Amino acid sequence: MDARFPLRASVYGAMTTTTERVELCSGELRFSAHACGEGPTVLFIHGFPDVPETWVHQMQACAEGGYRAVAVTARGYEGSSQPHDDNYRVPSMAADVVAWLESLNVEKAHVVGHDWGAVIARAAVAAAPDRFQSLCMMAVPNGTRVAKAMLRSPRQLWLSRYMLFFQLRGVAERRLRANDYAFVDKLWRRWSPGWDYDPMLTSRVRKTLSEPGVLTAALAYYRQSLGAVSEEAQEAFALAGRPVSVPCLALNGALDGCIDSSVFRSCMPAGDYPKGLALHTLPGVGHFLHLEAPGTVNQLLLEWLRSHSG
Repeated sequence: MDARFPLRASVYGAMTTTTERVELCSGELRFSAHACGEGPTVLFIHGFPDVPETWVHQMQACAEGGYRAVAVTARGYEGSSQPHDDNYRVPSMAADVVAWLESLNVEKAHVVGHDWGAVIARAAVAAAPDRFQSLCMMAVPNGTRVAKAMLRSPRQLWLSRYMLFFQLRGVAERRLRANDYAFVDKLWRRWSPGWDYDPMLTSRVRKTLSEPGVLTAALAYYRQSLGAVSEEAQEAFALAGRPVSVPCLALNGALDGCIDSSVFRSCMPAGDYPKGLALHTLPGVGHFLHLEAPGTVNQLLLEWLRSHSG
């Protein structure tokens, strides 16, 4: 059913293209998504702490550029996509992405991910390369390589300390919920230092995390990725280690306070991307580069999509 994009008049930006609210499926799970434009499909996957609406600039640019843009709410960020077995392993979330293509009746798509979305997008492409035309990873590189980099980089270990804090069940939940999820704004400011964003920008994120089950799901991403060794964890590790056999665009901010820029680049070796890797570090911006520098990001993304839509 057609509807205007829900953030048309918000601080995220004005969306002038007519959009749809669509429902995608993965098994029994249901995922809400925003879609606009016509042409080759571009899937957008958000990370933490974030929501699909923050892709508004990229969706607008893709719709105007001749693409079908679809921004999906990731697993667990709404009640309908919270699995009964609390499975938030990367292989299962990669399978979600492939299932979304079935829901959309799309044979192949471009996929764009930010933060956890980048990890999930990469895993989906590694698992089913024949279903994707290209991959774009923003802010977070290969998760397995980051884990190893933390052991070699004291700075990255310090930047990633929040991941260890999130392992403290109950304690992390209370800290995040305190003062209307003020910790969300603390992370945004730490990860994008110098960006004087409107605090209203994170209001939708805080509201989403306060909905039933969402905070538990969001923290489960970290807990299950760093948890005890299991068959599922080994599967995730093996999937993350596979080369990506579609062309990959990698974008990060030079001021990123979540993943150090030098670590990002070192974790994206060309050998992992035999079909081609284009790596760009954007000066003067941090972790939320798609919001901080939408013009630059959109230009790079559209040039990339046009060159890989044949």
